[in-house]
Amino acid sequence: MTVTEEELRDRLRDADDPILGDDVISLGLVEDVTIADGTASITLALNTPYAPAEMELGDRIREIVTDVGLEAELTASVGERYGFDEEILPSIKNVVAVASGKGGVGKTTVAANLAAGLADLGARVGLLDADVHGPNVPRLLSVEDEPGVTERTEKLVPPEAYGVKVMSMAFLVHNRDDPAIMRGPMINKVMTHFYRNVEWGSLDYLIVDLPPGTGDASLNLLQSLPVTGVVIVTTPQELAVDDARKGLRLFEKHETPVLGVVENMSRFHCPTCADEHELFAGDGTGAICEEYDVAALGTLPIHPDFGGEGGAPPVVKADGSPVYDATRDLVEKTADRIGAVNRRRVSEHGVKTGEPTVSE
Repeated sequence: MTVTEEELRDRLRDADDPILGDDVISLGLVEDVTIADGTASITLALNTPYAPAEMELGDRIREIVTDVGLEAELTASVGERYGFDEEILPSIKNVVAVASGKGGVGKTTVAANLAAGLADLGARVGLLDADVHGPNVPRLLSVEDEPGVTERTEKLVPPEAYGVKVMSMAFLVHNRDDPAIMRGPMINKVMTHFYRNVEWGSLDYLIVDLPPGTGDASLNLLQSLPVTGVVIVTTPQELAVDDARKGLRLFEKHETPVLGVVENMSRFHCPTCADEHELFAGDGTGAICEEYDVAALGTLPIHPDFGGEGGAPPVVKADGSPVYDATRDLVEKTADRIGAVNRRRVSEHGVKTGEPTVSE
């Protein structure tokens, strides 16, 4: 069977986006189609490596190409980021904030497992511990090394744990138990230092663990970086859900997509008998998701594996943690929501793309 490039484009209308619903041609996700020597080279406006929905979409496109007797070569191109200084983190595809309205809801636990889970899928991931007053990421990921320094530019080189590059305020204080006592302007300087003076390299995702609340660090992030979206973390308690609403409104006012809400400590998972017990009444997380039309990314129980006491995060312990499935599901759902935001942006605004990269 011999098909032209235009005929192949038309056949690609049979490839529907699993989340957005419409086909890839109508959504504007197919940038280029060329056929040479029995191979169809297709450039797609995709920017979310290892997101299950985008991998499913790629498989469907390969199936269509194979059905017409051609080999498929797919590439993904990275969208431009308008309105921001392109010198800031130019090699990072997606900046994802993890935020909460109040402290103590497990925001850092979610951020650490999200980063480790994406890295476990195969993505290149960095984790910026921007919670300057409570920098706990190094402990949760058992980071043993200190940052290095590049010879020429004297930038900090993040140490790695579980495939994740980690930078934290904890590395910048003399004693990790010392408090970081600083006012708003100093917090902004520290945040800018993390953006400009850290050698992150090329990343698919930079996860930013924000301080709780709606203060200077969150505002600085929104005003400085092209944030792809934010994950809101809460517990089922009504007080925590009320504060989560405030955080959600902050990002909404700054036109930052809310990827969804994570309900942490939703129940108690007994580590000895495997029984689960509901600790709080009501469905506050479900209500906030319905009220603001945002996704419920998952629920995580209270379990010792989330304690970070020198062990691996549950999301990378496939054979050793009873909370692995719930955590892995959270990672995959978040990646899919990031992909949906990126593809919708292309579809609605016709965002131009940069240099193509080989699709996974």
